[in-house]
Amino acid sequence: MPEGGEVDTDKLHETIHERFEQEGGAFLKTVALTTAVFAASAAIASLQAGATINEALLLKTESTRHQAEASDQWTYYQAKGIKAAVQEASRTAWLAAGKEAPPELTQAAARYAREQEDIQKDAREKEHARDEKSAEADRLLARHHGFANAVALCQIAIALGAVAALTRARSVWFVSLLVGLSAIGLLSWQWIR
Repeated sequence: MPEGGEVDTDKLHETIHERFEQEGGAFLKTVALTTAVFAASAAIASLQAGATINEALLLKTESTRHQAEASDQWTYYQAKGIKAAVQEASRTAWLAAGKEAPPELTQAAARYAREQEDIQKDAREKEHARDEKSAEADRLLARHHGFANAVALCQIAIALGAVAALTRARSVWFVSLLVGLSAIGLLSWQWIR
């Protein structure tokens, strides 16, 4: 056996293994750091998604209350119209009998018509308030969906990071980074809106 050209394979194997551990350790730390950032982003997005959906539901409830109040006003409006019609029918009956109708009938019909105008105005205001609350709730629902999508993307990025850490596949980690940065971008966009 030649003594000068011999390569110590045990030493080489040990050096390669140490190098791999050093490089793998740094890679795992980087994956862990990015995964932690994505987890924190997911937590923030989740809180925002919950807050926006709660606010949207509250606004939808207020919108429904305004609708109920408007419906009540329209029912009241119709009742006043019926009362005015009854007064007018009574006045017409007096006139058909060839007698002069009591002035209270004409006055009551006119009063009911004036009251109807006020009731109609109030009903339309309540409908307007309903529409505003509903539109604001719809905007918040859209934001909620953006936050929820950001949470989902963060979870995908975290899962890909775990796969990258287990397999030490840098290409999977790059995909994790891409998905995670997209999630953070979507989260940022929802705040700007």
